Order: sequence, then structure tokens, then C-alpha cells
Amino acid sequence: MTENIYDITIIGAGPSGLFAGFYAGMRKNKVQIIDSLEIPGGQLTALYPEKTIHDVPGYFAVKAETLVTDLVKQTAQFGVPIRLSEKVVDITPTTDQGVYQVTTTKSSYLTKSVIIATGNGSFAPKPLKTDEPSDFDFSKLGYSVTDKQQFAGKNVAVAGGGDSAIDLALMLSEVAASVSLIHRRDAFRAHESSVDKLHASDVHVLTPVTIRNISDHQEGLRIALSDDRELDVDHLIVQHGFLSNNKDIRAWSVDLEMKRQHFMVDSHYQTSCENIYAIGDTANYDGKLGLIVEGFKEGPHAVNQIMTKIHSGKLTHAHSTSLF
Repeated sequence: MTENIYDITIIGAGPSGLFAGFYAGMRKNKVQIIDSLEIPGGQLTALYPEKTIHDVPGYFAVKAETLVTDLVKQTAQFGVPIRLSEKVVDITPTTDQGVYQVTTTKSSYLTKSVIIATGNGSFAPKPLKTDEPSDFDFSKLGYSVTDKQQFAGKNVAVAGGGDSAIDLALMLSEVAASVSLIHRRDAFRAHESSVDKLHASDVHVLTPVTIRNISDHQEGLRIALSDDRELDVDHLIVQHGFLSNNKDIRAWSVDLEMKRQHFMVDSHYQTSCENIYAIGDTANYDGKLGLIVEGFKEGPHAVNQIMTKIHSGKLTHAHSTSLF
């Protein structure tokens, strides 16, 4: 039965999970990736496919969906299966010591180790809340942009004050007739360089204001702001972050120590259960940075730790030039 047992099962096909799958495959492990979404990429493709990312080594700037496409190609060269639309509903220790059973909505698998790379768990955009009740055409309201060209020549408002809101406003300013950014504070929760680019752009920055109410106006929307100004736009896109939960994960049979939405891990990214690791946004430890590149570091480290345990005598690290 050993040929039917995976060395490593990765839960989550976001950037961290994909790169961990590539590295595990390169090191000749029997590995698989499982994700509940219909497409790989996690939040990058589900929420921000058009977003330009600037802090991935080797890329001057890369669109989110392009980065995911490249990661999938990188992983595919080792035949690593990516099982999509398949949610993990349980992880159970088996009577065979050192082997877990991973049960999904479609099947069950035996594995010697698990790497959890589920990001912030299941997620949904935080819905817009207006100061007063509003009745308007909700087809003009969105929470993500899959194709910026659909806003070409349009007047667009973006609500939010984080990196995603600023990045989206700057991206849309390349094609839209006008872009306005609405934020409730004067200060932004974004990288300083992004804020500098915002103020140097032609994006109309409206701060500190909230949205009092929204009504239909001609073919678009009229947004009434808390300072009594009114803004007429064709579309409103809300970037207030997202709500996430790990309630399904908390129902698993393994007892994993968690802090809010995140797994507590040691210096090798192992959780409170032997041979179950967590990487990327779902992992919590002192000094954690919420950067994609940090997940890229954590995956190979976790794989190496697993290999020292399940493949005795193998090297704890290897350079790609010696493996291709």
C-alpha cells in the first residue's frame, strides 16, 4: 500500500502552496495539492487577478494572474496533481503510525505529512456599509476587477485605504475617464511608495470622508459623502478587505493550536501536530511578515523538515542546478 501513500499533501493552491508543491516535486517527493476553489491562485485570482505586484523577487512588476500562471507551470513540470473544487473536510490520524487520512468532498488520501497553505481560510469581501440606508442598482457595485478594460472610458470610484484600494485606483486610472478614491481617514494603510504614487497620479483623493448614501443617477450612481459633497460615477468598487474564517478547519479531527484565524507554528513551521505544517498567510509566529516572498521561503523549509523525518539519510537541502 505504500505506493498509494503521499509523502506530502499540500492544502491550498495559492502562491505559497504552489511553490511548496514545486519544491517538493523537484526533491522527488510524492506530492499533491488540494484546493476548494475552481482555479489555482487563492486570493490573487479570486479577488485581485488584475493587481500588479511589485515585491516578488525577479519581477520588476507582475500581474497577479500572470504570477499564478507561472507558478502553475513551474509546479506542473514535476507532474504534481492540483486537485481543484475539492474541499478538505477532515484530517485524521490512522492506525498506521505516521500516516494521516485526508478526507475531501470528492475522495480520501493517505499521506505521511500535511502542509497547510490555506491563506486566511475561506474568504469573502467585506460588504459596503453606508451611513444611511441606500437603494440603488447593485450591478454598478463591485468588489474586484477581473478585467480593467471593462472600465475603459468610465467614471469610477474606489472605496478603501489599503494597498489593494490604492493599487486598484492606480491601475484603473490607466483606462478610466476618471478615478476617485474614497477613504475615511487622511492616512492610508499602504506602503509609503504606493501612497506617493497615488498623490502623484491623477486619481481624485477624497479624505477623510465616509459614504453617507448611494442612489441611482441617470445611467450610473450618485454617491453622497459625509462632508456633503456628491460624486457621480458609473461604477463603485469597494476594497475594504475581506472576512475570513477557518470554521471548517476547526472541525478537523486533528487538534491544531490556533490564534484567531492562524495556526501557531514553531521555528520550522510545524503546527502542534507532528508532521503537519503551516505556511503563508495562515501561519503565525513572532516576526511574521505578510509578504508572498515569505511564503516562498517557508514552503521549502517545511519540505526539508519533512524529508529529514520521512526520508532518512536524504540531504536536508539541495540546489536546483544539481536536481535538473
